[in-house]
Amino acid sequence: MSHDGVGPRAVMRSVAFLTAGVLAVPALAGCSENDPAGKPTAGQEIAPAERGLIADGGTLRWAVDALPETLNAFQADADAATSKVAGAVLPSMYRLDANGRPQRNPDYLESAKVVDREPRQVVLYKLNQQAVWSDGREIGAADFAAQWRALSGKDTAYWTARNAGYDRIEKIERGADDLEVRVTFSKPYADWQSLFSPLYPKDVTGTPDAFNDGARRKLKVTAGPFALDAVDKDAGEVRLKRNQRWWGRPAKLSELVLRAVPRDKRTAALAEGKVDRAEIDSSEAHRITLAARDKGKGNGAPLAHGPGAALTPGKSLRSWAIAHGSDEEAADEEILARKKRGKAVAKYADEQSSLRGFEVRKSLEPAFTQLALNGEEGPLADERVRRAVARALDRDELARVVLRPLGLPAEPVGSHLALSGQHAYADNSGALGGQDTKEAQALLADAGWVSGGPVKEEQKEKKAAGAGASKESADSEASGTPTDSDAAEGPDTDEGSGSSEDAGSSGSSSTSDSSESSGSSGSSTSSGSSDGSGSSESSDSSGDDGTYIVGEDGKPGDDKPGENRAPALLVPAPLAELQRVALLDQAYVLGVRGQDEKAKKEQKQKAGKKQRIGKKQQAETEKKQKKDGPGTSGKVEKNLAREGKSQFQHGGAPGAYAPKGTAAPGGAAAGPLAKNGKPLSLRFVLPSGPGSQSLRAVGERISRMLERIGIRTEISKVADESYFKDHIASGQYDLALYSWPASAFPATDARPIYSKPVPAADGSLNVEQNYTRVGTDQVDQLFDQAIAELDPGESRSLVRKADARIWAAAGSIPLYQRPQLTAARTNLANAGAFGFQTPVYEDMGFLKKGTKPQTSSAP
Repeated sequence: MSHDGVGPRAVMRSVAFLTAGVLAVPALAGCSENDPAGKPTAGQEIAPAERGLIADGGTLRWAVDALPETLNAFQADADAATSKVAGAVLPSMYRLDANGRPQRNPDYLESAKVVDREPRQVVLYKLNQQAVWSDGREIGAADFAAQWRALSGKDTAYWTARNAGYDRIEKIERGADDLEVRVTFSKPYADWQSLFSPLYPKDVTGTPDAFNDGARRKLKVTAGPFALDAVDKDAGEVRLKRNQRWWGRPAKLSELVLRAVPRDKRTAALAEGKVDRAEIDSSEAHRITLAARDKGKGNGAPLAHGPGAALTPGKSLRSWAIAHGSDEEAADEEILARKKRGKAVAKYADEQSSLRGFEVRKSLEPAFTQLALNGEEGPLADERVRRAVARALDRDELARVVLRPLGLPAEPVGSHLALSGQHAYADNSGALGGQDTKEAQALLADAGWVSGGPVKEEQKEKKAAGAGASKESADSEASGTPTDSDAAEGPDTDEGSGSSEDAGSSGSSSTSDSSESSGSSGSSTSSGSSDGSGSSESSDSSGDDGTYIVGEDGKPGDDKPGENRAPALLVPAPLAELQRVALLDQAYVLGVRGQDEKAKKEQKQKAGKKQRIGKKQQAETEKKQKKDGPGTSGKVEKNLAREGKSQFQHGGAPGAYAPKGTAAPGGAAAGPLAKNGKPLSLRFVLPSGPGSQSLRAVGERISRMLERIGIRTEISKVADESYFKDHIASGQYDLALYSWPASAFPATDARPIYSKPVPAADGSLNVEQNYTRVGTDQVDQLFDQAIAELDPGESRSLVRKADARIWAAAGSIPLYQRPQLTAARTNLANAGAFGFQTPVYEDMGFLKKGTKPQTSSAP
């Protein structure tokens, strides 16, 4: 799983294609100033080196998430590890360059071109005369024909994931000699270069049994720079060895080992020398960067980070005093704690010492994260509401949240169908329009959503059932006493963007943790630093059993929960209160968040004191703060910030993006939007796992943006394992964040994602991979025209028109290209963050002794 968190495990041919093989060409070849596709937003970072500088031999241990379930890339359970194996051991007629564009692979093809268009399209392949399978047989027409029959969809005995492109072939035959293959199509197919990559031997594709079962755990015959040696399930390894019959440039490595290492164990595996290259998250990247900085300080120097960094001289002295004090029980506990802390510090120091042999190489993945809007039913079935949601988003800000802390270009994605640098890319976001609050509000008004409209009383009952807020929990919130469930939950650790300010505020949204979360701390949000130390005062203690909507907790500011009152969100705030709230929000946003421990203690004491003062004293305090005005600084500004986090936690005007009961910020909608007695509220589903923190930070930012136009969100955090299957694919969401890979052949690969859902025979809706359930006949027609257009320029133009229509329908909003962070040994060359380009396996290796690594960085 990638750094940004959870993406759909959809079966796409492009997933395998994007990670199978590579072609060594100049990084930015083919990009002109007039090309709307532009160039990649970030280049690859692989420590390039000439082959002469690389030592012969050696074993590269490459971390993967899990062992492949199958070695057949055309089966439904194929994954990234499957693609890596296929890329190293099997032929690919075309592979992607650094711009994400297909290029002929000269190791297998001397040429390939369309030789006839009428009456049928005919493609003539001329194969490299040296290309042979590992058993000595020439690669030829029989292999092409067997793969076509297996993937055409005509024989249902073959268990295939997709047959796109192969279903348009009419016949395959031998050409003038054994090195020529003629492929005749029944219908024109623009993406013919996507076919036969990878190409399996006829031994695998010749029969259903061999295809379905024979290639799941072994590949007896291969034709790449490496050959499959063994799949060791006990050791969790796939071992590849040099192919002795390989006719191309010999592999520098003698062995390539794919080792299964869970994401949360990558740091330990790197430090223990179990892997040499691994995809990592931002927290692990930070540790490796710190290790490199500490390299010149010597092994004996104390570290200013890690488990011992918080131990100040005063705390150390106090710990020593307790350990040697007269209270034997306290002394024993402290001695045990000191031993545990000492072990943790020593382990961390040893790991940091080992991590000095690695470096972080970064780029952007050939995939993008999007906001999906489920248009099947509810408010989002109205295109005007979807467009309003889109116009409320500041996509530049959302890209910065994730990418800027990582030192990567923070540019929003302008297309659903390609990424910058790819042939079909063009920024078509203008078809929908940029961020515009007034326009978004006008769209909502046109759709009938009125600010301050009447809301039926059953909304209160929905809240009670969803939140599951017992009197005990309500009382504990009012008194500031944590419940058992609160004590059990800790702050989330931001392993994504590293931006702690986003992890701490959940907008005016509600927050809920599904029971599927299996104990994850999804409902606890923290405004602490990115190293995981947060303030418990920022935690949302709504528990694991429902949702919470700010302003509907029955606590608009009174001393007791008002269970019998109408929802507080329906009560307009007085002007003075709104002005005061605006000051609090301004001070909070200005950055008075990172306060020291003493300030936090004072904040808690202040909150308790505020609860006890009378209404007269409280009014005097508010009057004084209003008099100070927004232009003040220093003590007044700090007090405002503290009140925004503590005193205001127990009541205020509706609509805030802070803890329960917090007041609305300046610029927020004056009241909730309602239509036909129902409020405008959307369920926002997010993953709850530790690796999805940056995704949650983005989701919380989006919630705040939507609040400004009067749309409330109910954030529901669910377990990573069920996020896609039980919520996205099944349509159990209104808003969601997930990612799609970018294909070099969007007319083929993107059509199932954006085609209009159609009713199935059983009455259900056949959505294919269109999980937003939003589509139009015009988009489908443009895809059909693009796939049948053999002129490459005209086909790309049709794809771009389809993308503009997809933007206008507002079923999904592309946000940012996903970051790609890798850890690699400093002497490992031609490997790291590949960006679009997939690995050149034969050129990877370790630098010769005495050779200095060549620096490379993403622009």
